[in-house]
Amino acid sequence: MTQGFTQPFTGHGGSLDAARAWFGARPDHGPECWIDLSTGINPHAWPSPWREAEPLEIDWRRLPEESELRALETVAAAHFGLSPDHVCAVPGTELGMRMVGEMIAAPAFHLAPAYRTHGEMIADSRPLAREAIDEADGASLILANPNNPDGHLFDSETLFGLLARRGEGWLIVDEAFADTHPRQSVARAIADDCPLIVLRSFGKFFGLAGARVGFVLGPRPLLARLRRRMGAWPISAGALTLARAAYADTDWIADMRDRLADDADRLDAVLRTHGLSPRGACPLFRLVETPQAGVLFERLARQGILTRPFAEHPDRLRFGLAADESELARLDRALRHG
Repeated sequence: MTQGFTQPFTGHGGSLDAARAWFGARPDHGPECWIDLSTGINPHAWPSPWREAEPLEIDWRRLPEESELRALETVAAAHFGLSPDHVCAVPGTELGMRMVGEMIAAPAFHLAPAYRTHGEMIADSRPLAREAIDEADGASLILANPNNPDGHLFDSETLFGLLARRGEGWLIVDEAFADTHPRQSVARAIADDCPLIVLRSFGKFFGLAGARVGFVLGPRPLLARLRRRMGAWPISAGALTLARAAYADTDWIADMRDRLADDADRLDAVLRTHGLSPRGACPLFRLVETPQAGVLFERLARQGILTRPFAEHPDRLRFGLAADESELARLDRALRHG
């Protein structure tokens, strides 16, 4: 498969429009519909908005109140384990990441491979392999924990050690997938005199990426600057209501952590059955390395299963979780008979 063929799918996951254009449209419903395994988004979305017994009431006729924004930040802060004063809700982690990056001066490094935007956050940021992380001492450092796409998980004590070596720089930790590993979050260390910024995502763990809700956690002076840049009403009334209710559903959160771990084990078993060796500590996705990654991507796509290839690493392919047993069985068949 040529580089041009994979290019529409290597920027980010979820490129179903490109998949339909390349490989043909399929019914929106039914056994032959597209299965999107190209993202790390939980396929088991938080369900309360669609339960008839407990619908969420959203008034779309008015602007969201400031008190509603603060209420979301308060319930999210309890989930993250720190004071609401250090939590700023933003319209998606992607935008929050870029706004934060504009506030941080060079020199800066970002661990690679990782989420593509890390390398675009701070002007002239330099990529750094994990094995060479000491070269960033004294400078700002951007990393993800767990990392995307390989699922590498730093323990929190290692990150606290990196924080102590920042000098005049910042440690910026993208914890978009940290809801599955709450004990390894470093959010509890955030303080006004600490050069630590943490980014958190709502949509990935709760399976509601379309809400476009994220959070920047950091010192209060930095968050005040961020709020001024965003202005009034950064998040819609619907998204505020949705996210606030989801973070308050502590029973669902606990049960989902267990369910995702089980789902990841089942995905691992299917991949290993076909000679693939899945990597990663994050249960929302698995990475495999094989010289046949490009061929495998195309074979699966021609059977309506979208995975995630990588331009810089053509031997890698990332698999998200199947939504149910029928999707997992379809992946198994596609790998066996493709």
